[in-house]
Amino acid sequence: MRILFCGDCFPAARDLLKERLPVEQRDEILTCKGADLRTAVGSADVVIPMMTILDEELLNAGRVRLVQQWGSGLEGVDLEAARARDTCVANVPSAGSNADSVAEHILLLMLALLRQLPSALSNVRQEVLGAPLGRTLAGRTVCLYGLGFTAHALARRLRAFDVRLIGITCRPDATRAVEFGLDRCFNSEERDAALTQTDILVVCVRLAHQTRGLIDAAALAVLPAGAYLVNAARGAIVDYKGLYDALVSGRLGGAGLDVGWIEPIPSYDSLLALPNVIATPHVAGVTDRSYNGIADAVACNIERLRCGVPPLNRVV
Repeated sequence: MRILFCGDCFPAARDLLKERLPVEQRDEILTCKGADLRTAVGSADVVIPMMTILDEELLNAGRVRLVQQWGSGLEGVDLEAARARDTCVANVPSAGSNADSVAEHILLLMLALLRQLPSALSNVRQEVLGAPLGRTLAGRTVCLYGLGFTAHALARRLRAFDVRLIGITCRPDATRAVEFGLDRCFNSEERDAALTQTDILVVCVRLAHQTRGLIDAAALAVLPAGAYLVNAARGAIVDYKGLYDALVSGRLGGAGLDVGWIEPIPSYDSLLALPNVIATPHVAGVTDRSYNGIADAVACNIERLRCGVPPLNRVV
């Protein structure tokens, strides 16, 4: 059974999956990208897209039996094309260890922004003592835009930091507010009312047609001056120009980004040159605990496919 990783990003994934497969299957794990990808897909039984767009043309290139995402996001897979050719598509839900890992990384970005970590590291090299002046997380209002698994894991952790916690969701109710420990839960139509109170906005929604560019210039303009934005979801949920302009003008205090609009984020991207931007290379969910859990789930589905059993967490 030929297993194809599309692209060479997230290198730890291949080794962890290989450890879980029978010895005779390990040589069947391939990695390919670029111009040779169509040919490689044509001979693969299982395709793990990673960050590659699997469109109708690629899916029709061969005999793919299972598209298995390494994680939860499937916005890059043409689900209708997969359905039309009876190709199974499965993911690994973010609940549990992956959501915990992403939540921890969001906390890292939040604290790094508040404590001006890049400036602090620079001051160490320049032997400057006692600067910069940081800001505490305690007492701030944190808004979780989207109340899914990651937001729930983050909310549990934020309770210990003595923050005021609010949320925005299309399905607000008293039960969810209690479950997430929210001081207030807003519906999507009340977005601006929530954002006017927000010191730190955390993007927790999934990328879909209706959420592309959701955090636009108008939304950013409603935030109080000096507010922060943290995004470990998908880059395209935030309008690039709106974010750049808000950061350059100083209206937005800073941004913590684990995802980009193009990935990897080009080294020449103007955002990376801004002193109030902290960026990491899509590693929020890349931890030992998260990846071991994902590897177990992916290996299980490959074995189920080999045995003729439907995959778990099937989407198509």
